[in-house]
Amino acid sequence: MPLNILLADDDTDDCVFFEEALRELPLSTHLIAMHDGEQLMRQLMNETNKLPDVLFLDLNMPRKNGRECLIEIKRSKKLNQLPVIIFSTSLEEEVVNLLYKNGAQYFIHKPVEFRKFTKIIGQTLTLITGGNISQPTRENFVLSIPPTELVL
Repeated sequence: MPLNILLADDDTDDCVFFEEALRELPLSTHLIAMHDGEQLMRQLMNETNKLPDVLFLDLNMPRKNGRECLIEIKRSKKLNQLPVIIFSTSLEEEVVNLLYKNGAQYFIHKPVEFRKFTKIIGQTLTLITGGNISQPTRENFVLSIPPTELVL
């Protein structure tokens, strides 16, 4: 049975990048993409829609940003168990701390290089599918590929 992934990202190039990364992984997945926070929340709150297994949520989106969506998701009885992975190109400690406090599962510092991006998405999905659905300690909250790590 495929892993149902919901991606919320306003950048269509990044959505294509994400989809291509999933194809590189040895996992069966089904991806649905949303392009702004309001569209995402309508999709999630729709009673007839089955919830995804995991949500990858871009921090910076129009209409409703990732943090606002996260807060709304974690306050909802229907949605609060949904694993939410926030990702962004920025890594501001204060923002990361707020996302942790607001209940995000993990934070991915988005690498630019495709192979590193694929590897971090794969690591994250392995954590989620391995039953790691409770929030990790703050020290393990940010997932990234060290710049010195060789990616084959």
